[in-house]
Amino acid sequence: MKPGDIKIIDRVSAVEAIKRLNEEDLRFLNRMIVERLKLISQARATTLMVSFTKGDRVGFQTPDGRKVEGTVLRLNKKTVSVVTGDGHQWNVAPGLLHLIQEAQIFNDHDSSI
Repeated sequence: MKPGDIKIIDRVSAVEAIKRLNEEDLRFLNRMIVERLKLISQARATTLMVSFTKGDRVGFQTPDGRKVEGTVLRLNKKTVSVVTGDGHQWNVAPGLLHLIQEAQIFNDHDSSI
């Protein structure tokens, strides 16, 4: 467990407490849980996003099972925009991407080589 993490030791007691909540309190608790899950998801995506740079060659599998390769076009808030060789653009969750080749960054003195 990480520092700051809280673990519910007695889940049965937690379930019993939830059962006693009224509708208004349940809706409030639901909003709090959804907000927390979104924050955790966004933090995970941000952590994974640092693995990629504009210009990187990446691969991923489409929902229908095809393997696709493309180039990172842009890093968005929650997704990575990838453009394929045929011009199609995909917005892909960073957890579904794998790096094929890192972007080549040239300095002015490198271009004369």
